[in-house]
Amino acid sequence: MRCLRKKMTLLYTASYRYRRALQTMAAGLFLIYITLVLYQSVCGGAYSGCSDGSDGLAVDTTPPVTGGSVQQDWQSAGGSGMLNGGAASVVISKRDSVMATGGVGAGAVVHRIGASGNSLAQPGATPAGSGQRTLAYDVHRVPAVTGTPKPPTTELDDLLISVKTTKSYHDTRLEMITKTWYQLAKEQTWFFTDTDDAHYQKLTNNHMVNTNCSQGHFRKALCCKMGKEFEFFLDSAKKWWCHFDDDNYVNVPRLVRMLDDYSPTQDWYLGKPSISSPLEIFLDSTKSSTEVNKKVTFWFATGGAGFCISRALALKMMPIAASGKFVAIGDNIRFPDDVTMGFLIEHILKVPLTVIDAFHSHLEPMEFIRPETFHDQVSFSYARMRNEWNVVKVDGFDLKTDPQRIYSLHCYLYPFFSICPKSIRRR
Repeated sequence: MRCLRKKMTLLYTASYRYRRALQTMAAGLFLIYITLVLYQSVCGGAYSGCSDGSDGLAVDTTPPVTGGSVQQDWQSAGGSGMLNGGAASVVISKRDSVMATGGVGAGAVVHRIGASGNSLAQPGATPAGSGQRTLAYDVHRVPAVTGTPKPPTTELDDLLISVKTTKSYHDTRLEMITKTWYQLAKEQTWFFTDTDDAHYQKLTNNHMVNTNCSQGHFRKALCCKMGKEFEFFLDSAKKWWCHFDDDNYVNVPRLVRMLDDYSPTQDWYLGKPSISSPLEIFLDSTKSSTEVNKKVTFWFATGGAGFCISRALALKMMPIAASGKFVAIGDNIRFPDDVTMGFLIEHILKVPLTVIDAFHSHLEPMEFIRPETFHDQVSFSYARMRNEWNVVKVDGFDLKTDPQRIYSLHCYLYPFFSICPKSIRRR
């Protein structure tokens, strides 16, 4: 009996020690888990960090800014000389998620574009006397809680912006562009025209391309220039091609932020149609065709509002659109350049148009775009129809000086340019 009791005591002691060991291990694992969760929540964000920046992540030392949806903080030399060949520098912010419409708080991320090269610089305090202008945007920054790397972001220098123009508009439309939004993207913007122009060649630092296409606004000339723009992009190392007409105003910072939502390594055709339903056309029968007058339906982004194409999609287009083949497609369907582009992408390559409402052409009433939303738009336009101007309604210059309202719109968005009246700068 005593032996049995002794054996039971030993068995109970071993079981008790085993349970205690398991409880200790569980408590230890729980403490490790809590520690990891706390560390991730504090140090896991892409813009936050527990280091001094030596790990390669930029440390943002920019002080908080408060105010409207877009704030300008100019140094004393920032606005002068912007339109006279001076060293212009502007800041374009890239967003992580959704751009806020309210004021800029402590979560603002500021990226600067220097006067030389217009490349995005690391965020930080603006050196005294640097003459830089800061456009600060509020960014919702959600700390990452996983090890998944953030996709590559789009920067201004990833873009090739092409503007289609013609000789008769050099001294009118081109002059307005070079004094306004072109100043925000000098190195990225190229003008495709149909003649040599020494004055604007010098003014744009040799960014005028004589396509040797015919002058005029007819299908052959339009498709010829569009084909040259496309081939010019293929020869570049840029990730995005954005086409605009010479009657567009391009809000460059908003364009960069919009493209940051999409990957250039995927097929993207971004723009806005000017019709309420897909276009239907009938293809002529050919010897190799089994169908007579085959009906084709597709969407296209109107060129008058602008559109953007990713590098991945452009490479898919190259075998069927490069080396003059784009003009041949336009001749075959007998439609202008923007319709030909939609036919090629939507019908032939089966890549759908992604509609971006922030693009605007003169085919829609500009007066319905509210001034409080100007900063959210990518492009604007203007036109004179039935002796009336279809333009945005914005205060600024008088109607005689600025009937197209392009200068006034630019000064509304960026009031510290040297062309803007002092009354606007003080707003």
